[in-house]
Amino acid sequence: MPATEVVDLKQQAARLAEAVREAGALALSMFKTPLKNWTKGEALSPVSDADIAVDVLLRERLTGDGESIAWLSEESVDDPARLNARYVWIVDPIDGTRAYIAGLPDWAVCAALVENGRPVAGCLYAPVSDEFFFAVVGQGATRNDAAIATSPGAALAQARIAAPRKLLDRLQAIAPPFAVMPRTHSLALRLARVAEGTFDAGIAGGSSHDWDLAAADLLVHEAGGALTSFAGVAVTYNRPVPRHGTLVAAGRERHAALVELFRDERLASL
Repeated sequence: MPATEVVDLKQQAARLAEAVREAGALALSMFKTPLKNWTKGEALSPVSDADIAVDVLLRERLTGDGESIAWLSEESVDDPARLNARYVWIVDPIDGTRAYIAGLPDWAVCAALVENGRPVAGCLYAPVSDEFFFAVVGQGATRNDAAIATSPGAALAQARIAAPRKLLDRLQAIAPPFAVMPRTHSLALRLARVAEGTFDAGIAGGSSHDWDLAAADLLVHEAGGALTSFAGVAVTYNRPVPRHGTLVAAGRERHAALVELFRDERLASL
């Protein structure tokens, strides 16, 4: 297929959903079993045999038909050819590997189809709790086939906010009193909680990558919210360096209030 040809989005979204469900089942079958694990990169990120097995399965299921959809995964060698592709699969085989290795439940399989820098289909599956989140651009977002929506309103007082501890401390110094949500090891799952309205807002620290964000980004937007930088700029995916600064997700009214709050000079260093 030529790189500029339009894919059948309905067909690719169905393929994505099936692949992510299968990948989640594989990850769950290996959960709490003896696994080889190691670290990689300067950040010493954990990797396990399960991450690699799920990555292989997803790549086989999503790219096995010969269509020229590029590939970007946390657990695959990066191919710069993706930068010239209209479409790219962006995958995190297991988001929350530390939790997975430790036997904790808050990890997820995440994958999205990105077109020209923005996600158009996305899946997030948390197998331990059997929660399957799905979104297609312009068609809303669901959790286990039921429609979800971000929480309404703009108020920050008593808002349920999930964020890294250091950032929460800074926010508490300038924001109205709010409720601190328990830490979620999977960033994607933290953002999915915003999409479904369990959290009123979620914040990502300055070390997130495309694979942590793409599927959850679409979930949040299709659920009526926004995920942007502190300056209100939407995330662009499939760039040469797929890493992003601090981001905020919330329903649109509360998101606007948070963006305004983040203009405070006391948060300028974030």
